[in-house]
Amino acid sequence: MNARPLPFFVYGTLRPGEANHDRFLRGRILREEPALLGGAVLHHGPGYPYAVPEPGGRVTGELVTARPEAYAGLLAELDRLEEFRPGDPHNLYERVARDVVRATDGAPVHAWVYLAAPAVTARLRAGGRLVEGGDWRARRP
Repeated sequence: MNARPLPFFVYGTLRPGEANHDRFLRGRILREEPALLGGAVLHHGPGYPYAVPEPGGRVTGELVTARPEAYAGLLAELDRLEEFRPGDPHNLYERVARDVVRATDGAPVHAWVYLAAPAVTARLRAGGRLVEGGDWRARRP
């Protein structure tokens, strides 16, 4: 793991106004900023999206900076939510450090991103349904 805490890039149910935002983030964050993740696309999941690496793709979301005193607990809770356990081949997501671009000023920011785990990625590439435009909020059922 990195020596310093990283912000989180959220693109699905953790975004403001979505089902898990208040449950996990309320009172635990310093700020949220619009951001973009390059090199990935979104796929529909069962009520939530999966970001899948894809050259030329783009995913819209928010860069979330945790309060220092809440960081460790939030990281652990988000890992549980995303069903990420280091080294587990049955993960739904992998937590990886990636550069995202802050929309307000175009600055790159290193952040944690939950990407679809390899087995999920293979399944989605074989027959998943894309979220057109890479924005979960603008999705069509």
